[in-house]
Amino acid sequence: MSDIEARTPLFGLSMVETLFAWFQRLVAVYCLIFGVLYWVRLIGYYDGPLWRFDLMPVYWQVVSVTLSAFFPFAAIGLWMLASWGPVIWFICAVTETVMYVGFPAMFGQHYLVVAIHVFAACLYAAFRIIMLVQKRRVTSQG
Repeated sequence: MSDIEARTPLFGLSMVETLFAWFQRLVAVYCLIFGVLYWVRLIGYYDGPLWRFDLMPVYWQVVSVTLSAFFPFAAIGLWMLASWGPVIWFICAVTETVMYVGFPAMFGQHYLVVAIHVFAACLYAAFRIIMLVQKRRVTSQG
């Protein structure tokens, strides 16, 4: 038996598991876009009041550097369906939520970004709960 055959599950993925995989990849694309946006700001291509790294306040420098590294890293983990991908995305989401909700005077009020993070977290939790219920049903039946 080949290594690929040994890793292939006996039963196909359920519809929920397939949708969950696509959901994670959609969030990965979102994370990659946000990572690129933070990199655009870091390299000075951004046309705005904080358009160069050396002109940014220290709090923006810290956040920009952190999220420009974490968002692409989260995108890779989510795209590969690795277990650490959602963890890194969660760190990014919490960071941006704290930025925009906790310190709006410093970072601005980007409540749409916060709402998207909350919506994605709720969908993620719903998928995990549904898959857990399905798994318990299968194990209790057979």
